[in-house]
Amino acid sequence: MSATGTMFPPELQRYADLDQRLLAAVRGIRILPTVAWPASLEDRMIAAYAKGQFTLPEVSYNVPDLSAERAELAAIEREAGYGDPLGEYLCRTAESWRIAAEMLEAVGTDQVTAPSIVLYGRPGDVIPGSDRSNLDAARYFVELSDELGSDLIADDVNLAISADELRADLSTTLDAFFGEPLISVEVDPELTAKAAAGATRIRLRGGTRFTDYDRHQLLAHEALVHSLTALNGRAQPLLASFGRTSPRVTATQEGLAVFAELMSGAIDISRLKRISLRILAIDMALSGADFVEVYKFFSDCGQNPADSFHSAQRVFRGVPLTGGAAFAKDNVYLSGLLTVHTFFRWALKQRRMDMLRNLFTGKLALHDVISLQPYFESGVIAAPRWLPPWMQHAHGLAGKLAFSLFVNRIHMGKVQAETLSLSL
Repeated sequence: MSATGTMFPPELQRYADLDQRLLAAVRGIRILPTVAWPASLEDRMIAAYAKGQFTLPEVSYNVPDLSAERAELAAIEREAGYGDPLGEYLCRTAESWRIAAEMLEAVGTDQVTAPSIVLYGRPGDVIPGSDRSNLDAARYFVELSDELGSDLIADDVNLAISADELRADLSTTLDAFFGEPLISVEVDPELTAKAAAGATRIRLRGGTRFTDYDRHQLLAHEALVHSLTALNGRAQPLLASFGRTSPRVTATQEGLAVFAELMSGAIDISRLKRISLRILAIDMALSGADFVEVYKFFSDCGQNPADSFHSAQRVFRGVPLTGGAAFAKDNVYLSGLLTVHTFFRWALKQRRMDMLRNLFTGKLALHDVISLQPYFESGVIAAPRWLPPWMQHAHGLAGKLAFSLFVNRIHMGKVQAETLSLSL
């Protein structure tokens, strides 16, 4: 019997039991809280940096002992095996959690860098289906943003919504969407990021003011992807781990969330620039830049002292601040977006809109949507209860993607030459 009370035949019950063991094993593995910095330190350092008083922050971490968890995850890997797509899913998921545990046991040292790259990639990695790297894409979006005159200082304009006002607004909107109060929205003064989402809770950083773009992004990204897929995943009868974001699915989940911003009209070029700058900063840190140098990089690119500090802090979570080490999680946003966008176009070309809907079944990687297809078709994996608004209108989504597919065949150099000839 599964956690939802569903009875399965023995060959499936084995995977349901392993899945429950997996969830129990990872309950104490908390990646971002383990590498987080205290808000009191941030406030003090931001004030000093704004005055030009640059010293490296002094950060200490509580190093967890996750040896028991690692042993159990290794046992789950062995028992699940790769003989079936369900077993493969459990093996890959358990392995990624085991690597994350090893990473957290090294918190505060440069030994965090290597496992974080295994989990989240390196800026120089080639984007699947392309000969360009994540670093190339980041440079492109930064250059394009600068050419369009999209200065990040503009983000300070029209910061009209307080955290408390946004909390009330989001609560009302989400209760209406889900039909009941499934997600609580809270203001958290200790939160490092501007916002964070779980299955049933969205947190907003206290003392922060938000723009209309922030509101749209929070709805599209945090609520209607991260929280939505978690709720759909928790409702799965066989594999409840679909409701928990494992390290191996981070790139797909963050890419899907940014793609949702794109499809919802909730993203602007400044947002793409911010995402891209973080990738360039990870590359700088890996190449030897220290925290102050990375802070100045963000500042020189137009961010205010608080945003520059928070951006640099994201790069140096859990690692020494003297250079040569980095926490690579922010590498996934752009590469994930590009990979998810390619997957959506491929699925449309193959007339497989069902695969796109299945992507919202839970916290999955793109690989899972393909490999687990027999279980989607048989109903062992339940269809998603909720889909974001832009996915509910398949014809609108298909129109956008079909246009993208065709436009990609047009050679930009020929367009420029023909345009010039027409103007002569």
